[in-house]
Amino acid sequence: MGALSLRLPDDLEQRLNREAELAGRPRSEVIRDAVTQFIAQRERERFMAEYVAEAKAGYSDPALRGEALEIAEEALPLDNEALDRAEGRKPDDVADPDSGETWWR
Repeated sequence: MGALSLRLPDDLEQRLNREAELAGRPRSEVIRDAVTQFIAQRERERFMAEYVAEAKAGYSDPALRGEALEIAEEALPLDNEALDRAEGRKPDDVADPDSGETWWR
């Protein structure tokens, strides 16, 4: 395991000491957890930024957008069938609007 040395402002060091004391853990563990969480958060943020950039690029491309809409339209009947089955209906059953049964149960 690598070693790291860093300087902290006095107030931050006091807060770190207090947190370690409250948690009953060594300061190094508290710091390791904090760094791990920070890096994981930054990685998620970068991933989401890349994902959004790709989505925007795809959305702005008319050919790609049209293809995506075609695929979604082709999948819609299967999605509806899966939903019917999950809700205990036979595919293509139509709910009776006079039954008083709400669609959201």
